[in-house]
Amino acid sequence: MLDRTVAPPVQPLARVTLPAATVLSLPSGARLHVLANAAQPVVRLQVVLRAGKVAESQPGVASITARMLLEGTTTRTARQIADEVAFYGASLECDSGFDRSTLTLYCLTRYLPTLLPLVADVLANPAFPEAELEQLKTRTIQNVRVERQKTSYLASERFNELLFGSDTPYGRPFDSEAYQAVTSADARAFHQAAYTLDNAEVFLCGDVAAEQELVAATFSTPAASTAGAAPTAALPTPVAIEATAGAPDHLAVAGSLQASVRMGRGWPGLTHPDTHRLRLLVNVFGGYFGSRLMRNIREDKGLTYGIYASVAPREYGTTLVIGTDVKGESGDFAVSEIEMEMRRLQEELIPAEELEAVKNYILGKFANELSTVFEQCDKYKNLIFMGLPAQYYTDFVQQTEATDAETLRELARQYLSPEQLQVVIAGPVPMPTPRA
Repeated sequence: MLDRTVAPPVQPLARVTLPAATVLSLPSGARLHVLANAAQPVVRLQVVLRAGKVAESQPGVASITARMLLEGTTTRTARQIADEVAFYGASLECDSGFDRSTLTLYCLTRYLPTLLPLVADVLANPAFPEAELEQLKTRTIQNVRVERQKTSYLASERFNELLFGSDTPYGRPFDSEAYQAVTSADARAFHQAAYTLDNAEVFLCGDVAAEQELVAATFSTPAASTAGAAPTAALPTPVAIEATAGAPDHLAVAGSLQASVRMGRGWPGLTHPDTHRLRLLVNVFGGYFGSRLMRNIREDKGLTYGIYASVAPREYGTTLVIGTDVKGESGDFAVSEIEMEMRRLQEELIPAEELEAVKNYILGKFANELSTVFEQCDKYKNLIFMGLPAQYYTDFVQQTEATDAETLRELARQYLSPEQLQVVIAGPVPMPTPRA
């Protein structure tokens, strides 16, 4: 009879090897990356361009341009685009991030040839209709106005502004006046400059073997002339590891019953030799449900439903972020408890049983994240955009398994010092007092 009080045995994770990608350099300058897997008759096509916030020379234009792609082309209205996608049970979205913008299609393999002309039209020929643009700007500004009534949004916005600087793409707060000032002509000029195939990475994964040549042909036509295009911004300088921290920055939110805490600093990037060991350290600290922070702030103190510590890698700056929402009067107390857990990691060795549990969690989660070809492609994309070596994930597994408690204590002393952290508390907080 199965004894459910005894955990099943844990098997070590074997060597990790991502599926080999076929990479084609197309006449347009784009690169096509193909990861074929015929297990299911589905396909994902992504066109990724350097058209994110780091490329915009005018605040808001990158987000507006991406969101307007599905609002109509020179040959299709927004309704026609939506109806065609829905008819074939597909999904078509365009998202803009800090570093890049991505147009993503999910569909059954047999419908890919039919939907490719639509994808090409949306990518190359957006019309930027005035009425839809004004509605988009109005909705976005209203949504941000609502979000800014939440302490969590205010704390995160202020944290990024202090850490990166308000004049940088990663730290610039949303400016409703600048956003409202973006015109159709501005979006069209940014699209003409940034949505060119010569800077595109195209990822095709799933049951795609029979459609590879068709996709290659679709994205092989060189871009039209960029005369009159808006200039894109110069790429930013990577953020240094060192952080300048002082007393907590308190944002008073009248009437709030909740305080939101955001703490963090610049962090070594994914190419740093300690990156895998630091990931293990951060997971012990606050990276999963059984972490030190969860046991202290949630289970022992009862201040919150959840608290996390995570590493946020971007192409031009990686950060450590610690976040939680606590009872209104408990913001400073939560910060002191978080700092206490940092000092424990600097002073005490992690018990062997706890360290083994965290290693098993990390490696098991990683193995689960490779269960589909789409997830495998996401890992592969990370190698491409972050400039990582092919053996990155193999090194991750090996170094995670081999790291000992003494090494983690030394890393905590180097990287997890409260004095290095930027701290923001948004809520009904008292006047700030300097930390000891």
